[in-house]
Amino acid sequence: MGVIAKHENKITLYYHSDTAIGKQTKAYLASSEKDILPIDLAQQNLTGTQWAEIAKGLGKSASDLIDKEHPTFVDEYGDDRIEMDEHQWLKILDNRPEVIICPILIVGEAFYEISTPSDIMAHIEADSAGLNERGK
Repeated sequence: MGVIAKHENKITLYYHSDTAIGKQTKAYLASSEKDILPIDLAQQNLTGTQWAEIAKGLGKSASDLIDKEHPTFVDEYGDDRIEMDEHQWLKILDNRPEVIICPILIVGEAFYEISTPSDIMAHIEADSAGLNERGK
């Protein structure tokens, strides 16, 4: 059992409000009529366990969630390719969530990376259609 609460009717967005895509995605969501729990990573820290669960839900490693060209990452680690273990990558996300590569949407049990703000509606609308087909 994971530490991130998931339910078939729950929609959660993890984003960082200091990033352009984070701001745009949050604004895009605000225009929808969906009941969504937005979690701003600039205001709320996640644990390494939560980051690990997000990575696993996306089928990725923690290093895949990090924008290695982000100025904060480059300032601390340089722009050369670096090798770290999973725990070290999780620590980066824990301590520097602004380096997240893109917002993450969780709809029920499904995890999605949001590359553009409009991506979000496709996932939300698809879920709503699925719920309606099941008669819920």
